[in-house]
Amino acid sequence: MAAASFTAAKFLAPAAARSGGDRARPFPAPSASSMRPLRHRPARRLGSVLAVSSDVLKAAPAAAAYPAVTREEALELYEDMILGRNFEDMCAQMYYRGKMFGFVHLYNGQEAVSTGFIKQLNQPDCVVSTYRDHVHALSKGVPARAVMAELFGKATGCCRGQGGSMHMFSEPHNLLGGFAFIGEGIPVATGAAFAAKYRHEVLKQSSPDGLDVTLAFFGDGTCNNGQFFECLNMAQLWKLPIIFVVENNLWAIGMSHLRSTSDPEIWKKGPAFGMPGVHVDGMDVLKVREVAKEAIDRARRGEGPTLVECETYRFRGHSLADPDELRRPGKDYLSG
Repeated sequence: MAAASFTAAKFLAPAAARSGGDRARPFPAPSASSMRPLRHRPARRLGSVLAVSSDVLKAAPAAAAYPAVTREEALELYEDMILGRNFEDMCAQMYYRGKMFGFVHLYNGQEAVSTGFIKQLNQPDCVVSTYRDHVHALSKGVPARAVMAELFGKATGCCRGQGGSMHMFSEPHNLLGGFAFIGEGIPVATGAAFAAKYRHEVLKQSSPDGLDVTLAFFGDGTCNNGQFFECLNMAQLWKLPIIFVVENNLWAIGMSHLRSTSDPEIWKKGPAFGMPGVHVDGMDVLKVREVAKEAIDRARRGEGPTLVECETYRFRGHSLADPDELRRPGKDYLSG
């Protein structure tokens, strides 16, 4: 596979199916029925588009729908996703019983993104999260007991009980924190990636595998903020080993993503800065894993950042203070 390419021909629909097909693509054009712009579609997950490659990527040969995965690898992915789901469900129980206080934002439904990306990292690699950070911590190896203790404000928590739900941090696991304000973590992640490049090129301290990689997680609402654009520019300018992972769950608190941005296709903001932009089905852990592996390998080789839009959906409200009763009974929010 070409070093600078993302696999695209294997997926069900190319980028032109979302953008209107106005630019040449290295794979077949979509049918006329799939040419509707995304902004005119209902706020739902786009089941027909699993991944796309940006204009800055080369064509890749067709391959199987799923990459090879061993039984042990599949079990690791499954166990991590189950741990995340069960952990968040227990958080909800404890919160509603009055045992847990403050703002608690659960990750139910988005587990494939955390597992698919973080399980491809090495121990020295860094993760920067958001206020929805419990499962990111678990995927990075922070013990569930330490994360739950933190939520209960105990001294045995990963931040000695002083961080709480939105500020998970673990130096031994290179989890550089959850952040309460949107966009806060992106400059921190960019700085961590710069430090990794400095260690590798100046101090000659990196691992034999190449550069240490940083993952910056954030939501679709963050992509309209200035820090996002500034850090994309800086990361591409200096070819930093960072992957910007957009967890697009289609809602910024209660605001539909389709109503809050002029171009809902977030992945296209990557090519604007000269970096690859990729869209992937964030509900499919194997698709996420494949894209993650290629982006991480690319960053480790020193080829620069990647912007990945993972289209996913959260099964609960914005936070546990946002009651599920706000959703209309009987409405299927996934199929429109």
